[in-house]
Parts: sequence; structure tokens; C-alpha cells
Amino acid sequence: MAKISRALISVSDKSGVVEFCKQLAEYGVQILSTGGTANLLRESGIKTMDVSEYTGFPEMLDGRVKTLHPKIHGGLLGMRSKPEHVAKMKEHGIENIDMVVVNLYPFESAVAREGCSIEEAIENIDIGGPTMLRSAAKNHQDVTVIVDSGDYASVLDEMKISGGYVSERTNFGLAVKVFQHTAAYDGAISNYLGTISGDTVIEYPETFTLQVRKAQNLRYGENPQQTAAFYIEKENSEPSVSNTVQLQGKELSFNNIIDLDAALETVKEFDKPAAVIIKHTNPCGAALAGSPLTAYLKARECDPLSAFGGIVGFNREVDAATARELTSTFLEAVIAPGFSDEALEIFTVKKNVRVMLAKPLPGCIRKGYDMKKVTGGLLVQGRDLGMVNASDCKVVTERIPSASEYDALDFAWRICKHVKSNAIVFSSRDQTIGIGAGQMSRVDSSRIAVQKALLPTKGAVLASDAFFPFRDGVDAAAEAGVTAIIQPGGSLRDDEVIKAANEHGIAMLFTGMRHFRH
Repeated sequence: MAKISRALISVSDKSGVVEFCKQLAEYGVQILSTGGTANLLRESGIKTMDVSEYTGFPEMLDGRVKTLHPKIHGGLLGMRSKPEHVAKMKEHGIENIDMVVVNLYPFESAVAREGCSIEEAIENIDIGGPTMLRSAAKNHQDVTVIVDSGDYASVLDEMKISGGYVSERTNFGLAVKVFQHTAAYDGAISNYLGTISGDTVIEYPETFTLQVRKAQNLRYGENPQQTAAFYIEKENSEPSVSNTVQLQGKELSFNNIIDLDAALETVKEFDKPAAVIIKHTNPCGAALAGSPLTAYLKARECDPLSAFGGIVGFNREVDAATARELTSTFLEAVIAPGFSDEALEIFTVKKNVRVMLAKPLPGCIRKGYDMKKVTGGLLVQGRDLGMVNASDCKVVTERIPSASEYDALDFAWRICKHVKSNAIVFSSRDQTIGIGAGQMSRVDSSRIAVQKALLPTKGAVLASDAFFPFRDGVDAAAEAGVTAIIQPGGSLRDDEVIKAANEHGIAMLFTGMRHFRH
């Protein structure tokens, strides 16, 4: 165990540091510090020695050189168990430094500011901090290193119990956090600078570094023979499956997490109360209504057989009436931005149902990357956040959609975005009627959507995630009684497709935007 007699404290995030150092001082720990941290500690009545006084060497080059000195790094890297290290340190007047408390210049927040220049970014690259952290972490058997203010309390508790010592086991855990932190820090710098090419900024750097944190181990992956874990981004303020809170139910599975993500992303598309039922990442029913209960009932009505064992998503708080209906059938999970106390009590009768509380959805800012793994590589793209309103789309047929058809087309188009390609969605203005997903030909998706439909397709509208390559898809839609179609357009046979729509008296919109989902 390492006894703490001397600590070097230099932090950008000063939350909790005064209280921490007061407690260290009570154990007789000598405190070394620099710049603003040293001033803060002195103003708080804590005896503090400047690093420059300790090393006998002044800070220089606008503060760029202050801790890069043998008395600092020798004191951190010298192994107390090696006589030759101890002798060499004594020869050069190097004393042990037993603790380092450092957090780094806020590079990521600096470059996130609008108008941040390359010069400002460079000045926010910390050199001394990571160097001290890495030195201390390498010699963790003798040095306690803290990079996270959240660890202050546990270290002090251990020192209190042991009389000023910190165990090697604790030091090892803290050292691991340091290397994780500095890796993320260097990755952020590499990603940012890698987008700068001469006088231009490129979207994707030559190398792409991503650090994610393990949220939990999973029982297995997609299948029992596969191992799995769930990793999440370090910071993600957007409501997502990564920052939901599980309120009850069995442990989440690999497939549950994927389906919960699909459910939440679908209901985010709507301002009105919405419900969606997901099965194998595809909506098998979705609806809008004045209440979550009515929306759920309408969504389930689309395909009650597939809804069995599904995952249900809402964009409104789930009340007691909705909870009662949800517990009347077998479901894997429910995700929503809120649950009433009475609803939570009702869910307890189905203890295995996973109840997931998401962050509030209205007005959420959506950004970031979408990543797909392939063997030996990673595909990185911007998320598909594009959306056009039906009312803004180009009418390409002789007949113009009615007001109610425009509403239905808008609803169908937003649901279609979340269906696996080839995707076809039949709907009314607020309820899906038939969904065809993941087929190798678009006309097959159309036929499956009709086959699955339990509600009348006559008078419905149709959304297609990509263009119709032939008129057969339109003919199939007309046979089902569809009155309006929304699709991206852009086929070499658009004229043929439009002609077919005109022959059937179908109104058709071109979005100019497709939503493939592979």
C-alpha cells in the first residue's frame, strides 16, 4: 500500500477540489500545485507550494512548461521497491510524489464552441497534464492518480480507514481510468485535427477514434452461442436507448436493445401522441391518437399476431389505462418518456416486462453518426435525420392529393423511414394498415403489406422508401385500393410509373429523398 505524503494537484474542473485538499491536509499531506488551482487552494486557507518553487525552475513559455521536470516525473516514476531507483532519486534530490490529481484542458468543449479557431484548439491541447497522469498511472503500485472528481470521496474513505494509505488494488483501478481518459482525450484531438486539410475542413478524418463505455454485460448476443456486451457513448444528451433507466423487468438482451432503439427512434418522428410496436427492428403497427392508450390500440390493430411478444414505444407518458392494456398481452418491453405511479404499480403484475424510462422527447436535438460493423471494417455515416413533409413534395400526377391524403402520406412516410428495405407502408392518416419489410423486390413488399393487412386497404395511401423501378408496384397498390402514393422518384422508368398512377387515378408525390434501411 502507498502512504500519501505528497500530492500534486492541478485541475481544470475545480469542483470538489477544495474540500478534497482540506482533508488531505488533515492527514499531513504536502500539496504541490500550479496556476489557478494553487491560487484557489491558498484563498481557501490551504497551505500550497508552487511547482516552480518545488522544482527550482520557473514556469515558462506562457505556462507551457511547468511540470515537465525530472523532480516531478522522477518523483512519480521512481519505484520505491527498487533500491537503484531510490538511490538515484536520493542522488539527485528527487522526492516521492505519492498522489496526482489532474484533469485536462477542456479540449472537446473548446472546439465545440462556434467559431473556435485552430489556434484556440491548439492552445487547449494539454501536454503536462496527460504526461503526469501517464507517469503516475504507470507507477500505480506506488502512486495514487485521480482524474475524476467522483473518486475523491472513495479515496478519502480508504485513507481514513487505513491511516493515510491507498491500496494497490484501488490504485490499479484509478490507473485504468487514467489510460481510458487519456485515450479518449487523444482520440478527440486526433479526430478534430484530422478533419483539417489545408484551408478546408473535411467531414471524415483519415483515422476515426471512438471510445465507448461498457454499460453492462449481456447474457448472450443475437444467439446463445454468441457472447455480448452493451457499450454506450461517453456523453449523449439526446434521448436514446443508451441513457434510458430500467424501472423493472428481466435483464435486457442484445435483441431487446436493438428493438428498443428502433421503437424510440420511430416515435421521435412525431409531435402528436404516438405508439409503435416493434418486432425484429420493424414496426408491425404504429398509430397517432389523442392519448397513448388509443394510439397503442390502433397500432396493435394493424397486426395483433405480430404484436405478441413485441416491444412498444411511446412518445408520451404511459398512464394507468395504457398500462392495463399493455399487461393484458405478452410483451417483451415498453419504452416511454414517463410512467405514472399507478402505471408502474400495474406493471408489477408482469414482473418480467422490461419497463424502460427514456429522457423527455419533445424538442430533442438529434445529431451524430450512424455506424455499421462489417468484418474487418467500420462504416461511418451521418444519421438519417432528413425528413420532408408531404405538403412540400412535388405532385407528379394529374390528380392532387386531398387534405386528408396529405396527412396520411406524411404519416406513412415517417413510418416507412423506420422499416427495413425494401419497405412498403399502407396507412390511413393516423394508423398503419399493412407493412411489407425486407423483401428482395419492392412488388413483393407491396404484396406482403396487402396480405398482412387486417384493416381495409381501400382508400389507404402507400409509402415506399425508394423509387418504384417498374409500374408493377403501382399496379399492385391500385389493386389494393390505394388512392395516393409517396415515394422518392428518380427511376429511369419514372414516366412509366407516373403513367400507371394516372391510369388508376392515384395521386403521387415525389420526395426527392429516399430512406434505405439495411
